[in-house]
Amino acid sequence: MNKNSIISIAMTTLLLSSCALFRNYERPAEINTDGIYGDVQSGGEQSLGDIKWREFFTDPQLQVLIEKGLANNTDMKNADLKIQEVQYALKCAKLAYFPNIYFNPSGTVSKAWDPYARNDYSTNTTYSLPATMSWQIGSLGSLRNAKKKAEVNVEQLKNAKQAVQAALVANIASMYYTLSSLDEQLALNQTTRDNWGTYLDMEKKLMNAGQANIAAVASIEATYHSMCTNVIAIEDNIKVIENSLGTILGETAGHISRGALSTFQSPSILATGAPIRILSCRPDVKAAELELASAFYEKNIAISSFYPSLNISATGQFTNSLGGGAINPGIMIGNAVASLSQPIFSNGRIRAQYKISKAEMEVATNNFKQAIIAAGNEVNTAMVELKGAEDQKELIGKQVTSLETALEATQKLYALSSTNYLNVITAQNSLLTAQMSQIKNRMDAINATIDLYQALGGGAE
Repeated sequence: MNKNSIISIAMTTLLLSSCALFRNYERPAEINTDGIYGDVQSGGEQSLGDIKWREFFTDPQLQVLIEKGLANNTDMKNADLKIQEVQYALKCAKLAYFPNIYFNPSGTVSKAWDPYARNDYSTNTTYSLPATMSWQIGSLGSLRNAKKKAEVNVEQLKNAKQAVQAALVANIASMYYTLSSLDEQLALNQTTRDNWGTYLDMEKKLMNAGQANIAAVASIEATYHSMCTNVIAIEDNIKVIENSLGTILGETAGHISRGALSTFQSPSILATGAPIRILSCRPDVKAAELELASAFYEKNIAISSFYPSLNISATGQFTNSLGGGAINPGIMIGNAVASLSQPIFSNGRIRAQYKISKAEMEVATNNFKQAIIAAGNEVNTAMVELKGAEDQKELIGKQVTSLETALEATQKLYALSSTNYLNVITAQNSLLTAQMSQIKNRMDAINATIDLYQALGGGAE
């Protein structure tokens, strides 16, 4: 076998082994997303993951608060600044393909001096106007993989911003509807407190007339004071949540305008059994895959360390200094140097770095698989909770209607003096319990919708 054949075989082997360094990341074939949503449908054109937050939360007053929070929240502003930082880093990675150019002018003035004044020496002036270009190409594929990794870093920060936005929207919506829930609870507790106050006044009058005893009055009075305490506690909770919401919105404490809890409507698409596609929207799933992509390019960078590194430098200058003397006018001088360095022995550092990058890629693959499973389970759980709340809604509504009828009938009997007022209070308490369950049911539906919004990654933007 001649020399040319050996060189050809070596070059062919080098090119074949290095093809992987120039491939873009692709999702591993062993990662399967079929059936991750359980009983929830998947596939199709219209997806729950494509719904924007405005379609999840249609209350106009809530939308105003969310838009204000997105505009003023510090975390959102910082997320934008971090994206700008990595975009600058990406620009530097792209510019790494171009050489560095430097201009370093210099000049000297020299004159010989005879202390005995025997000769008059002339002044000698030399100058040099050099321009230097250096190009550190690096090892095979290293620049390209570094650039691709920088692109992944940009996407990671954009994904982080989406996660911040999803959490912010969910927090604002949760606090908003919690306030609406507390408003309704406050109204019910105020009505119940007033009813017990009326009952207490009646019992005191009966006691003064000798028709009731102090034990009955004290028992009713204790219940009345308990209801007063509940009202104060709810009022305090409302103020605390308003203050917390104001902090998120970047505003001073104050009243938060809000609608009634009963006006909440689940997104209409939920009732149609629309398909779900979350891998393209959900921040944690995207983050896990981007981490895998980053590990892929980091592994390629580690592989590229096994290949030779090429450095090229060139200098061109206009000068009148050549050798030991000065000439005028000046002349152009140019030189170029290329060096190739192949690692042979580096104390095992290159091989160890490759093994580390390979292990990190396996870890990233496992994390991505787990993120997909967790995402599917969370979506399915939120859908189950939402369906359960909707199924209970009608039954609890019928219960409230029946108890309203019972209270009305009891009040009529009391008006005819055919029943004790305690029966009226008992009927009112039963109705209160059912109405509180109704408020809880509405909040369960709302919380499930908020959970679904987050499980889908904050919707499309």
